[in-house]
Amino acid sequence: MQRPRVLVVDDDEMIRALVSAVLTHEQMDVIEAESGPHALEILSVEAPDLVISDVMMPQMDGFQLITKLRATDEAGSVPVLFLTSRMDPSDAATGLRLGANEYLRKPFTPQALVEQVQRHLADVGGAERTAERRIDLHDVATLREQVEAIRAEGRHVMLARITIEEQLMVEARFASVGWADVLEQLGALARARLGAGTVLAVAGAELLVGAVDAAARTFGDDLAGFARDIADARFAVRGESVRLTPSIGWSEAANAISTDTALERTAIAAAAARDHLDLQPVRWRVDLSPTTSRAPSRTARFLSAITTPYQILLTLVLGLVVPFFVYQALYWLGWDISVVMYPTIVIALAFTGVLIWSEGFYALDPVRPPKEPGSPPPPATAVIAAYLPNEAATIVDTVEAFLRVDYPDLQVILAYNTPRGLLVERTLRQIAERDPRFLPLRVDGSTSKAQNVNAALRHARGEFVGMYDADHHPQRDSFMRAWRWLSNGYDVVQGHCVIRNGAASKAARTVAVEFEAIYAVSHPGRAQLHGFGIFGGSNGFWRTDVLRRTRMHGFMLTEDIDSSLRVIEAGGRIANDPALISRELAPTSWHGLWNQRMRWAQGWFQVSKRHLRQAWRSRTLTLRQKLGMTVLLGWREVYPWISIQMFPLVAFLAWRDAGLQNLDWFIALFVLTTLFTTTVGPGQTFFAWRLAAPDIRRHRRWFWLYLLFATLFYTEWKNTISRVAQVKETIGERQWKVTPR
Repeated sequence: MQRPRVLVVDDDEMIRALVSAVLTHEQMDVIEAESGPHALEILSVEAPDLVISDVMMPQMDGFQLITKLRATDEAGSVPVLFLTSRMDPSDAATGLRLGANEYLRKPFTPQALVEQVQRHLADVGGAERTAERRIDLHDVATLREQVEAIRAEGRHVMLARITIEEQLMVEARFASVGWADVLEQLGALARARLGAGTVLAVAGAELLVGAVDAAARTFGDDLAGFARDIADARFAVRGESVRLTPSIGWSEAANAISTDTALERTAIAAAAARDHLDLQPVRWRVDLSPTTSRAPSRTARFLSAITTPYQILLTLVLGLVVPFFVYQALYWLGWDISVVMYPTIVIALAFTGVLIWSEGFYALDPVRPPKEPGSPPPPATAVIAAYLPNEAATIVDTVEAFLRVDYPDLQVILAYNTPRGLLVERTLRQIAERDPRFLPLRVDGSTSKAQNVNAALRHARGEFVGMYDADHHPQRDSFMRAWRWLSNGYDVVQGHCVIRNGAASKAARTVAVEFEAIYAVSHPGRAQLHGFGIFGGSNGFWRTDVLRRTRMHGFMLTEDIDSSLRVIEAGGRIANDPALISRELAPTSWHGLWNQRMRWAQGWFQVSKRHLRQAWRSRTLTLRQKLGMTVLLGWREVYPWISIQMFPLVAFLAWRDAGLQNLDWFIALFVLTTLFTTTVGPGQTFFAWRLAAPDIRRHRRWFWLYLLFATLFYTEWKNTISRVAQVKETIGERQWKVTPR
């Protein structure tokens, strides 16, 4: 039997060698061409069974090559597969329309390449059917018939529905023919990502996708990649470039339900995905279906009120009582593990102290921003996320503060949600009429900051985006300073958040000093110690293309930290600049502060569970960064439990030795570690004062009171919150409580 002959055309010698090795292993003869003209020379004397070609090549690109090839009698019917890193949907649609049989993405797996080559070699006469080829988009009835026929064969089908947020805008600007262009390019992109066997259909303005014999997890991952492809691409519509935001819902066409029911489920799931606009496909679940809600009963309200006290008691039992009885039980069995646990706990406490001191010393010499670029700064966008019922009193002042920022081309978007109309919305519209730079954007159906930010991205025209909460007042030079970082290879830069209402209450004063310890000391010190920075939710600046690709995930309680880690894991760079200042409001009550910190702590626990393992698997992170991730995500979750372990251990030793008076309190290890750990609080407070913003630093009394309060109460109060947050997350109790302003 004659071996198939394949012509590989690529200007990259390594790609040609790789493809050749893969196909030769499969008993195929491979001919290599380094350019389009070289390929035409070969085709004039050779008759290959299939051509694999790159798109981007010098002298003659892949599109020009296939145009010339299809015009010849000798090679007009040869199957052509494009293998390229270019994935703009307009390119895929163009290639398929010119007669390509497939549009495959680099990097590729050998198995996927072999499967496509073998399929097209076996498809006798297939090339003739691709002449003047267009993407085959069926109607819903045809899709239903095909799905039911496939299911009748005993095979299973996954269905997905893709809605595009900008559809009405495209139709308003380019009419229905413009939207038809988009649908064809979406179809080409779907085939390139999901495979040639994908069944495509159009339902109104939406794209329906049917995948045969796809596993649920694989299909979900493929759809997530498809969503990123759409967000990254620039769609060619009537000669102009358009960016699109997809929402994808999907469901299995299970045997127990009809195809129509499965399609209805994709619509419900797509609506849920549209609420977040975070590029995450949503799989249909029963709880997504509309239900009638009832007010909670008196019993339910009572149980809700005692939940947190019960959880605090539970953490004390787990952290204090259980270890004590474990020590006792093992002692009765003949094992006295206190001889191991004692130095272990002491060393763990000392290790935390070393980390805090190290961050402080690193923070004394923060990294300076690069020099200003020679070219004029590009357009920028400020996105202010707000929940107006809580922030109506301060939002006008915030908007006016942003309109006073010293930047040549600044767009200001207020992306807000509100359950009811408010009088302040009229004031906001008046500001927009007065100043065209300002856009008030009401995000109906939103329940999170992430949804507001994602919705604002559809309207952002800046090359970079400054992200803020509704109570922030940035310094006038903030955007110019941020651009110095972003124009020099950084993807995100986090600024220094300073409290501007510290005199309002004891709680606000405490937070004012604590924020200096966080934003002036810990963040910049950790960035140098571990080799990466963190985006802290506000006063952060993103390259717009990175933010479009990353998005904010509304299902995360700390969507800012989650987005930071996804950028870092993808090889991005995040800078921390303590001189990039914005001033915000702190909670003025301990109840409000408890709710805020509970959300933060539970969100950190979510992030730790999701990202710690991924960080160690990452191929882009250095060993130093992976160790830093372990401290940031692992140690911070373990330490609140370690911090109280000396109490059950000492209680056990007193029980074992018949009283506290019989213990030796002057063990060198214990004494030295105790002396060292007692210096941590004063040291951290000193660093905070030394590096604080001038308007906070002048309140020396605040720092002395903070040192006393943190030593006696506040530090353990925060550790308690961290332990309770882990319990809440473990039992699935998640509630977003907006901080009052």
